[in-house]
Amino acid sequence: MKKIIFIACSLLLVTTMAVAQKYAIIDTRYILDKMPAYTQAQKQLDDIAADWQKDIDGRQMALDKMYKDFEAEQVMLSDDLKKKREDQLFMKEKEMRDLQRQRFGFEGDLFKKRQELIKPIQDKVYNAVQKISVARGYDFVLDKSEGITIIFADPKLDKSEDVLKELGVR
Repeated sequence: MKKIIFIACSLLLVTTMAVAQKYAIIDTRYILDKMPAYTQAQKQLDDIAADWQKDIDGRQMALDKMYKDFEAEQVMLSDDLKKKREDQLFMKEKEMRDLQRQRFGFEGDLFKKRQELIKPIQDKVYNAVQKISVARGYDFVLDKSEGITIIFADPKLDKSEDVLKELGVR
């Protein structure tokens, strides 16, 4: 009998806790794909990336041709001339890698362009989510588009300061 009462009370408590916190789930990928401004910005970004890649591919083809020419002529070149050509090839290859890194690397031109074009649109979505969350009293808003990510959490639920106090920090 005690077990049944304990289980019933536990279920009641869990149900009450689940109802007490309101949450919502959104799909930001779906939302962004429905926004014409995002689609246009993404197309513009894709076009820029394609142009940069075409430029890099052209440089790579020229470098490959230089390597083939060098291999074909290598037997007939003097040591000084061979060294000079190897240095030229090395410098061209380094320039190529640097250009690739500049365009497509971490915090490169593509990253900066993405921040310039896409971030304002993402900020609009975030602000709309925050406005709806506050108006409807959601404690959490989860994003299901790329795994589960918390988009909005009611600041009063953040217990970071309590943990710091417990650790003796502050």
